[in-house]
Amino acid sequence: MNREKRTAPSPPERKRQVPGVIRGILKFDVYMTEKFCKLVDRFFPGRYYRKYYKMLEYTCHGIPWISCWLIFIWLVWSPSLFQMQINFLIGLLLDILLVALIKAYTRRARPPTNQPDMIGSVGPDKFSFPSGHVSRAVYIAFFFLYLHPFVNFLFHGPLVSWVTSLAASRVLLRRHYILDVLGGVVLGLLEACFISYVWLGKDTCQWLVTYLSDEKMGDYD
Repeated sequence: MNREKRTAPSPPERKRQVPGVIRGILKFDVYMTEKFCKLVDRFFPGRYYRKYYKMLEYTCHGIPWISCWLIFIWLVWSPSLFQMQINFLIGLLLDILLVALIKAYTRRARPPTNQPDMIGSVGPDKFSFPSGHVSRAVYIAFFFLYLHPFVNFLFHGPLVSWVTSLAASRVLLRRHYILDVLGGVVLGLLEACFISYVWLGKDTCQWLVTYLSDEKMGDYD
């Protein structure tokens, strides 16, 4: 007589338990974010200014930055720039990696009023903490203001204004809460400090560039 094999029911998946203190902080963050958005909307209604917030979003998307930076290395092929170009590129790649890992771990949902119209939002990008746009913008600004300050001082003000406006727009677009933006600021600063600590020398950067084009490097041997 055949006996049916019975499998024990799998235990229900346990939800992550968030400590009470953290829950309180997140709740306060949601409250302050709503207050901030309503206050700004009084003077700059979102229905009119959303297109400008979206433009700021495009200026700091990770994929265009990395793609354009690789093109920049290729088109402006100068050994005197290799060190700056490679160190900056490493920071961009590090930012994408760290943001993805932190988002996958924290898994904080984006604000419920967020509209699903963000370009290139895949995988961990569906989560909210930290803001990758803000961490990237802070890293870029810190890099060109302190680590490799080759830009004219006349551009310092616009650069800082861009970072500030971008950070505010992430909240006003309802992409993030205020705490997500602050987390992005801290992460961007830590990334810049890390790059300054492991700053690669000229010979190492030139060696790395050879992976882009051995033939091109032959012109400078």
